[in-house]
Amino acid sequence: MCGFLGEYTFKPNSLTESASFEALLALSAHRGPDASCTTRGSGFQLGFNRLAILDVSAQGNQPKASPSGRYQVVFNGELYNYQDLAETYALTDLHSTSDTEVLVHLLDVLGVAATIPLLNGMFAIAIIDMEIDCLYLTRDFAGIKPLFYGVANEGVVMASQFDQVFKHAWFCDSLELKPEIVKDYFGFGYMQAPNTIYSGIFQVNPGALVCINRQGEVLKNTVVSFSHTQELEANRTTLASVLQTAVAKQLVSDVPIATFLSGGIDSPLISAYAKTHISDIEAFTLAVDNPLLNESDIAKGYADHLGIKQHVVSVTESDLLLEIDAHFKAFSEPFGDYSSIPTYVISKEAKKNHTVMLSGDGGDELFFGYPRMLDVLQKRWWFKMPYVIRKPLAQLTNTLGITKTWAPYFKSFDAFVMNKHLKLPAATLNNAFPKTSFSKSITKLYTFKNSNSTSLLHQLRWNEFYAHMQRVLVKVDRASMAHSLEVRVPFLDKTSIAWAWLQKGDLKTKYDLKKDLKTLLAQEVPQSLINQKKMGFTVPLKDWLHTALQPDVMHAVFDTPFYGREVIEVSVLQAYVQDFFDGKHDNAWGVWHIYAWQKWWMAHGIIEGSEKWKVKSEK
Repeated sequence: MCGFLGEYTFKPNSLTESASFEALLALSAHRGPDASCTTRGSGFQLGFNRLAILDVSAQGNQPKASPSGRYQVVFNGELYNYQDLAETYALTDLHSTSDTEVLVHLLDVLGVAATIPLLNGMFAIAIIDMEIDCLYLTRDFAGIKPLFYGVANEGVVMASQFDQVFKHAWFCDSLELKPEIVKDYFGFGYMQAPNTIYSGIFQVNPGALVCINRQGEVLKNTVVSFSHTQELEANRTTLASVLQTAVAKQLVSDVPIATFLSGGIDSPLISAYAKTHISDIEAFTLAVDNPLLNESDIAKGYADHLGIKQHVVSVTESDLLLEIDAHFKAFSEPFGDYSSIPTYVISKEAKKNHTVMLSGDGGDELFFGYPRMLDVLQKRWWFKMPYVIRKPLAQLTNTLGITKTWAPYFKSFDAFVMNKHLKLPAATLNNAFPKTSFSKSITKLYTFKNSNSTSLLHQLRWNEFYAHMQRVLVKVDRASMAHSLEVRVPFLDKTSIAWAWLQKGDLKTKYDLKKDLKTLLAQEVPQSLINQKKMGFTVPLKDWLHTALQPDVMHAVFDTPFYGREVIEVSVLQAYVQDFFDGKHDNAWGVWHIYAWQKWWMAHGIIEGSEKWKVKSEK
């Protein structure tokens, strides 16, 4: 797990000076504090901040060239099948035991297009092919690791962090907000790949391989499919075997490793499987002083039964509040999920004695864990009727007490589903962005065919995987890497994803949610520990906004120049915040999106007239 920065030029003599390049590279120093290296060549420049996990010697440092010299590579993440690949392709003369060493050798043997589908892990990779003179960018299938890139007249800048691109000299003087992506943010709380809020700056889509040549032509931008071997393996085995194998491979580390442990289903299952491979594995649980949000006692029951040494990180609400400003500095892009605060705090504690953690993220999305999926299935029949019929019918049945639902009031099925994910009301968003629709990417993700329940359930899972889960992954990556802590995600192993995709799924009652995972967990712990009330990884945001945070919210939203006022009807958002404080609504999460936007810009924005991030090109 690391951070990288690169330049690939379209014009001669366009590379930035080394000192300026290294200053931008230093923005991601927290992602890789163990070594920082750069390399320059004809029309390219690469820099790498390393968090040493496998082969902690200098042999594992990057940037790294392939043995033939054809490929120059920077790679953030982990390849969990690197040992298998080395054996399968009989790779010899490996000078390091790192996964990067296997990658660069494999590129020489197979080439880029044949190598990428074989990789199983979490990764963001930039590859410069010196022979055909092009740049490749690729990202893991689930989108666990970030990869931003900007395309300017001078060339391409690629980086692990958003600010390393928008603060680059090729972009910082000409930033132009994209109104539809800004609207996406205020609605959903994150930037949906492949977009960012700025024109000309993008994210590589999960699982995509992008190829750009010296003329600035995008030769390829397609999703790389699974290898045939991975699909066959998923089809021939059980879920227990898939997950146990995934956990075993993700426990390979040359530095201390532990797990996160909550009171739910996913992380206890991962922790149980980790315990079978590392008998003295430790687990970290967050305990808060609010009984309505504290699930540490449930997690303790899991730890006691499994025989896992548990570190309960006890924090008060005051402790969490003190971390808010530092936590905003960890997010170099606008981000609105406030559960990032406890994630940031527990990562800080875990890093004191560990460098790698396993998490249970991805379980809800792959194995039908969200009650909202069940709610959509149960109410989809309303949308078989025309709006002019279903709305008055719902008014009647609600009045008679036969039903209790707002679903029929939505003009379309797609709007009904989307509303479950929006944190600001659609009407408020439309008033704040009166001439702007959501982006094509968001619209596509929230377009459904309300056909049979099996088909719809698969569409809902696809939506959760490529929409909501992407926000979760941003949260975990940025909050953990702020402390140089690598978080691995066994549920998002490619074979686990392939296995899940093959399952039809069947949701009829709340007891069917995550049924497969509950069955597996019941083989590890008593049934009495399972299905207890899940508190969620959250904070009492509404109370905070009305008390301790109110002065800062007022300062950020009303007293500070509002960023993006050229594309936003700022008065609409300010009125929404004021209405919250006046008790006219209680949508704390929506207010947080507005506050977080301003806090992001205050922490990471470019001050007009500042020379700090202007870097010079070599003449």
